[in-house]
Formats: sequence, structure tokens, C-alpha cells
Amino acid sequence: MNEEIFDVVNDRDEVVGQNTRREVHRLGLMHRAVHVLVFNSRGQLFLQKRSMKKDGEPGRWDSSASGHVDTGESYDACAVRELKEEIGLEPRIAPQPLFKLAACAETHQEHTWVYRCESDGPFELNLEELERGDWFAPEEITRWMAERAQDFASALRAIWNRLYAA
Repeated sequence: MNEEIFDVVNDRDEVVGQNTRREVHRLGLMHRAVHVLVFNSRGQLFLQKRSMKKDGEPGRWDSSASGHVDTGESYDACAVRELKEEIGLEPRIAPQPLFKLAACAETHQEHTWVYRCESDGPFELNLEELERGDWFAPEEITRWMAERAQDFASALRAIWNRLYAA
């Protein structure tokens, strides 16, 4: 299997080169990612529990779908691709961009666009990517994150703080 190639970007999210996934992570180079938050008709958020096979933050709760933007791929196209790859969702309406987080330690040096979409499922979970998933009320997530922040991926914590900061 060929290793993924990512665009390497600068602090303004401008492409300055390409490198393999392994080298981008090893060298701590800035690159691109998306996180998609899927809410159901009752306002609950679907969270995934990352597979223990993942190289970063295994076993932690994370956004509904997330992943790296491939070389030459747009953020929008990546959001749609990750929904399909991770939870089998092909949304009828494109995910709505909410905001962008600048690359930082919490995002693992990823410039990250955060999206929102709605679906009541059911989903076809990719068990190579995630262990399981479940629906949670936003208030429940806020309370859980305050009590046990270590249960959550750092990027999701940064996203949550931006969405629900008091």
C-alpha cells in the first residue's frame, strides 16, 4: 500500500511542499485536516471512539468523522470523503463549514476546518478507524469533558471550547 502524501503548509495555510504522512507527523510539519460534527434531529451529537490501532490518541472520543486532507484535495471534498470512509454517511446536503482552527499543538499541527451536518443514521462504522460510536447531548459532553478531559482527543476539546465556551 502506498503511503499517503500530504500538502505541507505554512502558518497562513499556504502549500509549501509535500511529504509522506509518516514524515509530516515525525517532523511536526503543518498540514491540513477536517472534523465533521453530525447532529441528529434531537440535537444530539454522534461521537466516535477512536480505534486502539490509531497512531494518534487511540481509544479517545473524537468528532463524528475526521481526517487529513490529501494533496490537492479541498477541505470541503475531504469532509464529504471522511464521512463516507469513517461512518458510511453520504449526506444529501454538503456539510456546513463552521470555523477554522489554526495549526497548533492541540490539533497536532493541523490547520483544521470544522463542519456540521445532520443525519439520524444509521451508520456503517469503519472498524479500522473507530471502535464504536454513540449519540450524546451537548450538555452531557460538556459535563463529561469537564470531569474527564483525557477521554477526548485534543482537537475535539479545542473544537468544543470554541463552540461552547461560556
